[in-house]
Amino acid sequence: MQQQKTAPQIPQYSIGKILLVWAAAAGPMAILGWIIGPAFARDAADIPFARLWGLTVGLIWQFVLVLILLRSEGSTLRWADVRERLWLRAPSNAAGKTDRRLWWWLVPLLIAETVFALMVTGTVEGLWVKLLPFFAEPPSYSMNAFMASPESRAAMVGNWGLFLLFLVQLIFNTVIGEELLFRGLLLPRMAGAFGRWDWLANGILFGFYHWHQPWGMLGSAIDGTLLYALPSRAFKSSWFGIIVHSGQSVYFAFLLLGLVLGLAK
Repeated sequence: MQQQKTAPQIPQYSIGKILLVWAAAAGPMAILGWIIGPAFARDAADIPFARLWGLTVGLIWQFVLVLILLRSEGSTLRWADVRERLWLRAPSNAAGKTDRRLWWWLVPLLIAETVFALMVTGTVEGLWVKLLPFFAEPPSYSMNAFMASPESRAAMVGNWGLFLLFLVQLIFNTVIGEELLFRGLLLPRMAGAFGRWDWLANGILFGFYHWHQPWGMLGSAIDGTLLYALPSRAFKSSWFGIIVHSGQSVYFAFLLLGLVLGLAK
């Protein structure tokens, strides 16, 4: 059954304001990821976890930033208002009518996200770093390298504090932080500046927001453009970016849970 939507009164941002909001998210993440987080590391082996703490703080700040910007627009923080202003609603078709059958698009999108994460990201990252070698990930910053070590895996058994930290980061990364800012707040406010290419501009900004992990910029731009911004824009629902982006986080959450439980060899 289809239901007619009432168009929300969402203000449009200038390019200058869009870049200012982008900088308010990217700047703290870069400082926390490269300076503040590592400064709290006890030794080189602790750097990945110190960065995880720092970046989690940055993601929580993005949630606060969304609330500040909503209030500056005169919005209440009631769910009925926030839902429309941040596109946290069911998908709609080209005629502007709610069509719940469009949720089925999440199936191929999640499959595409899985394929991209497991089979394409490494190649894209390798090409990006080959072109710009100064963007390569420092070995001591690599969480993957840490988790590959048998000693590190053994140390993670029973580490529920780390698992809880990862869950907090997951929530603020792909649900009420990063995605809420880029697809919930920015994307609906970019058409005035970029027209029908707002989704492309949003994805590119998302890629270059990743100064805290520049080795992944190109992959994040591709992923953010095609699998997060485009479907969110097409169906006027930020849930598409949130759910698809959360797919990889849920996968890593189960992987980490296996390590904490001592199930991974």
